[in-house]
Amino acid sequence: MSRSAAASLLVPSGVDAGAARVLVARALRSFGDGYVAVLLPAYLLALGFSELGVGIFGTVTLFGSAIATLSLGAFGNRVPEHRLLAAAAFLMVLTGAGFAGLSTFWPLLVVAFFGTLNPSGGDVSVFLPLEHARLASCSSGDARTALFARYSLAGSLAGALGALAAALPEWVSSHGRAEQLDFMRAMFWAYALIGVAVWLLYRVPGNAPKTAIRQAPLKASRAIVVKLAALFSVDAFAGGLLVNSLLVLWLFERFGMSLSAAAAFFFWTGILSAGSQLAAAPIARRFGLLNTMVFTHIPASVFLIAAALSPNLEVSLAFLLLRSALSQMDVPTRSAYVMAVVTPAERPAAASFTAVPRSLAAAAGPALTGMLFSAGALAAPLIACGVLKIAYDLALLAAFRRTAPNLED
Repeated sequence: MSRSAAASLLVPSGVDAGAARVLVARALRSFGDGYVAVLLPAYLLALGFSELGVGIFGTVTLFGSAIATLSLGAFGNRVPEHRLLAAAAFLMVLTGAGFAGLSTFWPLLVVAFFGTLNPSGGDVSVFLPLEHARLASCSSGDARTALFARYSLAGSLAGALGALAAALPEWVSSHGRAEQLDFMRAMFWAYALIGVAVWLLYRVPGNAPKTAIRQAPLKASRAIVVKLAALFSVDAFAGGLLVNSLLVLWLFERFGMSLSAAAAFFFWTGILSAGSQLAAAPIARRFGLLNTMVFTHIPASVFLIAAALSPNLEVSLAFLLLRSALSQMDVPTRSAYVMAVVTPAERPAAASFTAVPRSLAAAAGPALTGMLFSAGALAAPLIACGVLKIAYDLALLAAFRRTAPNLED
């Protein structure tokens, strides 16, 4: 099978074949992120850190990602896109090596700040605005929404498989083949190897899309991007209260769930999220991008609140699975919406300047959740997350219900 034929299987019709490389890179990264998000709290607890320490790592990681993304928005147009992507992949290699080789709090915290570690279910790394801009330049109209849905789908499916792989340390340890902590370290080395694969993908010549558009700073679309960024920050702060690593920690602390059981659970939540993102494009064509974002997100938040108040593990997991079937449907539609309400030349800047406030706002959440967990208020972060997300959805609908996105360019 030729390279172009293989690419046509990955990308929707009407999309430049160069987008296939981005989808493969996203899948590889998400596989690593999937098992790291589940493994990270268990790894940090095994190193002797507290629940508050786990929360601090989440905050520092997200804050570092925000600073990197802000720098990208300010200075990224001076450097070719493929070099920035390759540099981010090299940083991923160093992150995996750092977490595998270090054991003490402050050195690991430095790696968490500068690295690409992702404690959340979504993609918050510096890769995000770069890949979004590239995908937008490879597509237009409904094909763009379908491409972003496929990008999110690739991430969710690979992340689900990665979450399942997080059960390996416990399985290997139970069979006496290696100490659990040692195998956890090995999985961070594997994360570094994934970074090498991503670096190779973005270093291959001919990586740039044929329809690349000259980048420009925000001008004509500045007002709408600022408003979107402000609203997205509310959603991100709420999500930061319950990034996947903290949800794993909640299941550990609230119900005594094992690492292997948590890995299996997050595999199924990933599969459900993948299905919801695949359905996002046809639903958005029928009801519109904004309506799809809002009216799938609100029920998901209600399910989260119900999970927090559930009396036992089985009921709580049922509500969390229902949440997973809806909560990520706004991800591809949100990305497509941002790209559709700005001019083509402003898309890289818009992607960056909506991502930065999200990352900064999300960074405040994990440490706060760690403090609440340490104080015994286990349900409070989940309830706060659900309530704030519902408020965000209603505010977004009120602010943009009369704004028509451009689905042609």
